[in-house]
Amino acid sequence: MAEQNSPAPSAATEAVPPASPKVPTVIADDVHIVYRVYGGSTGRGSATAALNRLIRRTPGAGVREVHAVKGVSFTAYRGEAIGLIGSNGSGKSTLLKAIAGLLPAERGKVYTDGQPSLLGVNAAMMNDLTGEKNVMLGGLAMGMSREQIRERYQEIVDFSGINEKGDFITLPMRTYSSGMAARLRFSIAAAKDHDVLMIDEALATGDRSFQKRSEARIRELRKEAGTVFLVSHNNRSIRDTCDRVLWLEHGRLLMDGPTDEVVRAYEKETAR
Repeated sequence: MAEQNSPAPSAATEAVPPASPKVPTVIADDVHIVYRVYGGSTGRGSATAALNRLIRRTPGAGVREVHAVKGVSFTAYRGEAIGLIGSNGSGKSTLLKAIAGLLPAERGKVYTDGQPSLLGVNAAMMNDLTGEKNVMLGGLAMGMSREQIRERYQEIVDFSGINEKGDFITLPMRTYSSGMAARLRFSIAAAKDHDVLMIDEALATGDRSFQKRSEARIRELRKEAGTVFLVSHNNRSIRDTCDRVLWLEHGRLLMDGPTDEVVRAYEKETAR
């Protein structure tokens, strides 16, 4: 029996290569975060009693519970920039702290692929040390080597713009304005390629020129296969930077979707 030759595949019938699979970086599974504020009793032994209640996780008299995050679930993927919006006290910053491993979940789980890094405008820096020494300490704290920090040092200083009106990098941090300090924190964090980078209101500081540099750097981080979370009350920054938005209110996730769709719904609600 003669062998049958198959016709050569045409361009139209050639198999299309499968799309690259989406790689999860953060999974929040029904996450609940509860703050406990202990107070009321001031008698002798009250510190010991409070410590025992903390260990047993049982509230006693005078204990106030704040349910800050209520059953939030989502999956973030590599290459995404995700904005978090909502009114003050809606649980945005608390959720970031839980992702970073700084707050334990009362119920539910948070799974991360790689090391999450949280950058906030109130991130601790050594006020008595110079900006130069804080660049070194901040880089080391993020896992960079001394050589890597030295290689990127001038880039960090130039990006922050704090030397535009003087040699501030050699002065103690206590001499900086809040905006200068926040810009330097962002510049240090942005010098490293992160698996998961979380930014809490960092783009609210500085002039429009610095905000544009920050937004451009976030887009670079996304291209380098990281995932970026941004908490901001500036909807323009969210629109310019993020392709997906989580909207939280009173600790609950109200909406999760494309940026324009979620921000429009949020603006419509807050305009009422």
